[in-house]
Amino acid sequence: MTPATEIAETLRARLPEAAFRPLTPTYLEEPRGRFTGQGGVLVAPGSTAEVADVVRSCAAARVAVVPYGGGTGLVGGQIMAGGAAPVILSLERMRAIRAVSPGENVLIAEAGAILSDVQDAAEDAGRLFPLSLASEGSARIGGVLSTNAGGVNVLRYGNARDLCLGVEAVLPDGSVLNGLRRLRKDNTGYDLRHLLIGAEGTLGVITAAALRLFPRPAHIGAALMVVRDPQAALDLLSIAGAQIGEGVSAFELIHRMGLDFLSETLPEVRQPFAQKPEWMVLVDLGLGSQDPAEALEALFVAGQEAGLVSDGLIAQSQAQRQDFWVLREAIPAANRRIGSISSHDISLPLSELPGFIARGAPALARLGTFRINCFGHLGDGNLHYNVFPPKGQDRATFEPLRGQIKRCVHDLVHEMGGSVSAEHGIGRLKVEDLERYADPAKLATMRAVKDALDPVGIMNPGVMLRV
Repeated sequence: MTPATEIAETLRARLPEAAFRPLTPTYLEEPRGRFTGQGGVLVAPGSTAEVADVVRSCAAARVAVVPYGGGTGLVGGQIMAGGAAPVILSLERMRAIRAVSPGENVLIAEAGAILSDVQDAAEDAGRLFPLSLASEGSARIGGVLSTNAGGVNVLRYGNARDLCLGVEAVLPDGSVLNGLRRLRKDNTGYDLRHLLIGAEGTLGVITAAALRLFPRPAHIGAALMVVRDPQAALDLLSIAGAQIGEGVSAFELIHRMGLDFLSETLPEVRQPFAQKPEWMVLVDLGLGSQDPAEALEALFVAGQEAGLVSDGLIAQSQAQRQDFWVLREAIPAANRRIGSISSHDISLPLSELPGFIARGAPALARLGTFRINCFGHLGDGNLHYNVFPPKGQDRATFEPLRGQIKRCVHDLVHEMGGSVSAEHGIGRLKVEDLERYADPAKLATMRAVKDALDPVGIMNPGVMLRV
């Protein structure tokens, strides 16, 4: 009897029939096609107690556990491609919103709850859960927390870590951490919530979370503004902060290449300007009593007087605001249709962003001729810096250069004090990058924590740290 057969029989003796799912290709593939799983046993527990049973059984049998959320991760954290077949632990049946406390601005959701469902539950209570990203219709709360996801509203509300007050989790020995506290202040020892958030399932399985809610802004609005260059965009962000303060929810940088890709692959997406600008920003506001259109007009005037802004559009309705966001959120889809050679999720100190963009293209030109689509969350220093083949050429031709391209970009990011993983995590894709660029003391501490909490090494082996 194989280990996979043995653990399957053990789990079937412990779990109800509803916990078992056919292992379809969905659970063995990731969006970019970089990793393919080799099989395993798929289980979908319906409660925290059942998750604990699974983990406890796997620890006893020394079988790897790969937590699976919505499958939207881009660094291979949800796919185990090598080694013995794992138990794939899906949280898809644990989708309940356990409690909503509008007066406390707290919502408790199980880890399998889809992000958009959490947003809807908050809205039904007259509140806002501000985490927003392109995959919110399929990403699950457990995965969002395990990768410390960001999205478009980090500038105002922070990453997933900042939106979580407490977690319930199953640890590698099968014990349950009952940490669903709703407190803003709690200094009773190590904050294990923050240890588990961003750990990508390597230290345990998050099963539920107490999430922070916010009052819904009374007035929202958006504008697209054509800026001279990335430095002008940064200067405009500074003016926006001075004039509008925390009312700035998002500040997105968009390059002409993204608009060109939309024309090539998604021509139905409405382009805002007759002549594509080299650079523009999408500014989104959420205000109390102030009129967003007036605030954006004042920002445009100030930017124009400072020589930063040359043209712009201010949304005159929520439908037009939505059109602006459709444009921004369609850019990653266009990227996928074009097919990148190498994609980079990076962050830099704000003042270094213009210099990085100016230095990146000449550095890559020494390796060959490429198209670069640089866009992202300027307000929090997070760029998606993606490298594509010349128009009409297939990316497969450039596959031998992928490692050199990534090294070129990441070396420059590291030199300028940035991070090679801003919001997507490390997964299995960036283990070598973490080893290359991380502080040695940090790596040693991570290894010590992993060995202490997961001495058998069953929790998502190969993610973040080599097995």
